[in-house]
Amino acid sequence: MELYSFFNSSTSYRVRIALALKGLAYEYHGVNIRVLEHRAADYVAKNPSANVPLLVDGDVQLGQSIAIIDYLDARHPAVRLIPQDPVQRARVLELSLAIACDIHPVNNLRILKYLTDVLKVTDEQKQAWYVHWIADGFAAVERLLQAHGSGPYCFGDAPTLADCSLIPQVANAQRMGCDTSAYPRLMAVYEHCQKQPAFQQAAPAKQPDFQPPPTR
Repeated sequence: MELYSFFNSSTSYRVRIALALKGLAYEYHGVNIRVLEHRAADYVAKNPSANVPLLVDGDVQLGQSIAIIDYLDARHPAVRLIPQDPVQRARVLELSLAIACDIHPVNNLRILKYLTDVLKVTDEQKQAWYVHWIADGFAAVERLLQAHGSGPYCFGDAPTLADCSLIPQVANAQRMGCDTSAYPRLMAVYEHCQKQPAFQQAAPAKQPDFQPPPTR
């Protein structure tokens, strides 16, 4: 397998966690979305969504992190990340999609660049936008975890798609200076996952294309 990824992309991070949890080896290809490598014609030919991540598995070329993880679950079910039980499956998807659909899309790089490059918002306004949507989304995730979560992970004693989705979003929020102290259950899951080898292996700083933040 091959994974086209950007070290700081939360969607790529989700898939890296899933691959690590399943113990699957892959060849890593860095795609620098900051300089629009994901828009290059040869890359878009592989991934019509023109984003990261992209998983290549033989003749299969698949973008979109949730679809990739669902595919991995079907092909490599020994470590399931999306439960088969209907209620458990729905709970995991409910929380995962609260992150993937409600939080991530409004705070990803292309949206932030549009705010600054086209709408000409200030850095302070961009930061206020980011903080607002993190607070709104994390409050919802915290309520879901308080209502239905259990154990050290989001849902029990084993990681699921929900944890693959949550940890990258928290990492991004912390990188952007968001206060996460109002979400104790969410942060307990995050701190637990940070101690697990698969999550450590998938972390941005461990990737071949990692770039340390610029010094000021």
